[in-house]
Amino acid sequence: MGLLIAIFPVAYLLGSVPTSVWLGRAIKGIDLRDHGSGNAGATNAFRVLGKPIGVVVLLLDTGKGYLAVYLSHFQDRIPSHSEGWIILQIALGVLAVIGHLYPVFAGFRGGKGVATLAGAGLALHPFAALAAIGIYIVVFLISRISALGSLSAAISYPVWIIAVFRSEYISIWIFSIMVPVLVILTHRSNLRRLFQVK
Repeated sequence: MGLLIAIFPVAYLLGSVPTSVWLGRAIKGIDLRDHGSGNAGATNAFRVLGKPIGVVVLLLDTGKGYLAVYLSHFQDRIPSHSEGWIILQIALGVLAVIGHLYPVFAGFRGGKGVATLAGAGLALHPFAALAAIGIYIVVFLISRISALGSLSAAISYPVWIIAVFRSEYISIWIFSIMVPVLVILTHRSNLRRLFQVK
């Protein structure tokens, strides 16, 4: 039971690793949050720190979400591939996203959590997550607006989970519906600018 409880704070701490902030300071000598959009995420890292660092940030932030979900394998109290196990995985992934949004290692000022959320999604249901990532890529290449790509991918995610791949787990259905809600909440300022909502 102790190990089961311990993996929850570990998931949050994984998400709290501020990859873009630390890399910005180490390589460029700047705090990424003071430049560009002021966001400590991969998109701003690409914009301010350059493509090579941006790619590293993207991969590491995605990896945080994936590894957080994978922590479920380090406990034996909940049977694998049961509904309870999936709920545990979702909880760990959400904790990693919360850690990215409010990182304890960076003054609780983090990014928008999309890459970390994508990593959790890849661990939970790789095919649905890859399909949603494909939507992001297509929309971004057409519009060149990352927030629009993120929103489109998030809205498509429950469609992939529920209608296309027909996941057997109700908890993943619920999680998939929560994803676009979270992305909309974290991208409120971007969406206001995008749609010129006053």
